[in-house]
Amino acid sequence: MSSTPETKPSAPYADNKKAPVSTSMLEHISLDKWADTGFEWSGEVDPNSFERLATTLSAEHDQSNTQLNAELYRRNNVLHLAFTLKGDIWLTCQRCLQPIAIDLSDDYNIALLENDSQVRLIDEEQDYLLLDEIVTEQSPERLLPFKKLVEDEILLKTPMAPKHDDCEMSVEQFGEIPEEEESENPFAALASLKGKL
Repeated sequence: MSSTPETKPSAPYADNKKAPVSTSMLEHISLDKWADTGFEWSGEVDPNSFERLATTLSAEHDQSNTQLNAELYRRNNVLHLAFTLKGDIWLTCQRCLQPIAIDLSDDYNIALLENDSQVRLIDEEQDYLLLDEIVTEQSPERLLPFKKLVEDEILLKTPMAPKHDDCEMSVEQFGEIPEEEESENPFAALASLKGKL
């Protein structure tokens, strides 16, 4: 919106433009309804509610809800999905097999481009996606997969092999370790022949 100062991208529209606050995270955002007026959502999200993420979470530790503040806004004629996460998830350390906390707290901002020509309208470092590749076309309205995009960013921030900085590898031993018998050096016999020939 041209009337919005560039210094306040976190509040790009008036309060009457906000979407109603929902208690559970939305799966999709209707672009037909909210792309031009803006959309905001705030709430706590259970990490187990993300299907792909849930398979990586530690079963040995209770997961706490993560605080999510999200907004969809348009700047310089480019649609943006920006969100802030605050909280940890618990994964399993690949060395000691004990729970390890991974901090998800960060600010995320993804430009949602109508086509490749809009790349010139965003910063070089800006993450972007093409709407044609992520918007589901099966319904009569264009739906942005909001929950999936948030989960994608969480998965990118999650280490593939989490490890504590200071832990020992967990090794289970079964049975006794046999003592190695001292075997005779095969070259010892040759050494004894030296000088005799």
